[in-house]
Amino acid sequence: MSLAGRKALVTGASLGIGRAIGLELAAQGADVAFTFQGDAAPAESAAAAIRGLGRRAVPLDSDARSFTAAAEAVERAAGELGGLDVLVNNAGVASDAVLWKMTEEQWDRVVGVNLKGCFNHLRAAAPRFKESGRGWVVNIASINGLRGKFGQSNYCASKAGVIGLTKAAARELGPYGVNVNCVAPGMIETGMSAAVPEEFK
Repeated sequence: MSLAGRKALVTGASLGIGRAIGLELAAQGADVAFTFQGDAAPAESAAAAIRGLGRRAVPLDSDARSFTAAAEAVERAAGELGGLDVLVNNAGVASDAVLWKMTEEQWDRVVGVNLKGCFNHLRAAAPRFKESGRGWVVNIASINGLRGKFGQSNYCASKAGVIGLTKAAARELGPYGVNVNCVAPGMIETGMSAAVPEEFK
């Protein structure tokens, strides 16, 4: 698949894995819209790097947990880029604690961003992809969604959910020419992983 001239939306792409994905898409010839939440400085830096590769960049301040905000992000991305071909659901957070100490807020935030956020953006983009008869979706899961990890019941559950969501969406959208896949990275050196104690890496 050539990415030249494609229009992509990457969630959570001002830092870390998402930023690297956005830059690689741009390097391969795609225009890139991406979401971030709150801190505009890293987002502007990522946008400048994409533009430095000669591609259009559209940073969108958006909360992945919000069904409405995700729909608006998809519509804005498609509107400003002139279409949408690729969706990368990358937005993710971690908030670790052993099960008996985990708070409801920790559970809700991690599952809300990692799993509901993935659903929200996929749900918003699916009709557009289905109607066009093409589309490429990549959901970022985690190896810990497959094997489990001490102190990460919320994170592991959310990423296992992403894997299940991907499998179901692939069956539903595949007949319409839409590819839905996920990748399950191991430990990657990012700001989020820097907070993980060395003995757990």
